[in-house]
Amino acid sequence: MSTDQFGLAGGDYVPDPDRDTTLLLDAFYDHLTAALREHALPGDLVTAMRARQRELEAAGRSLIVDEPARHNLRMTLALVAAYTVLKPRLGRETALAVVRAAFIEPLGDSMKDGTRAMLDNAPDAFRAMVELSRSREEFAFGKGFVFHRPVDDDERYHVDVHRCFYHDVLVAHAAPELTPVMCAFDANWIEAIEPDRHGFRFDRRTTIGTGGTHCPFHFSRNEAAG
Repeated sequence: MSTDQFGLAGGDYVPDPDRDTTLLLDAFYDHLTAALREHALPGDLVTAMRARQRELEAAGRSLIVDEPARHNLRMTLALVAAYTVLKPRLGRETALAVVRAAFIEPLGDSMKDGTRAMLDNAPDAFRAMVELSRSREEFAFGKGFVFHRPVDDDERYHVDVHRCFYHDVLVAHAAPELTPVMCAFDANWIEAIEPDRHGFRFDRRTTIGTGGTHCPFHFSRNEAAG
């Protein structure tokens, strides 16, 4: 049984980029340690990954446009570091799969359960999700992302991401194939939304990482969806 490690269930969650990123990366590297054993690779490769991440962070200080970017850079470069170490040993596709699983799976149930509990307990689940989205845009994403809001009223909250810091960093490190890993991470909270139960639906038909021009994060009350 999972625990709500991010503290989402209470409905008063405010992103703490340092805490949240540290929690995520510790789980990421723990998962990689187990994966290395499964692939008969030496466990000290995780030490090499962490060292490589620090080197990349030092070289990429100019990308830190605000405090959220500092932690988003940590997170993104951890993927680059792990992929760089694993790719020559496992091949591109297996390395991608290992990195993806390590990033998405460890905290997936915690995020899903916490988000579902938050929505279940909220007087207005749609409004609770909108407020969480706004909070994450400000405190977790910051100026490294560009948001457009074509619709923002009591029935629909449609926010489009036209610049993705994660993708920019991964392209700069010749690893754009990792961007869909970041996109897939969102499934951990998206899958908690049950339209019939919570009164709203979520739609994201494409992402920058999968070839789209932008990432639409569209929340609509059921009667306004369509």
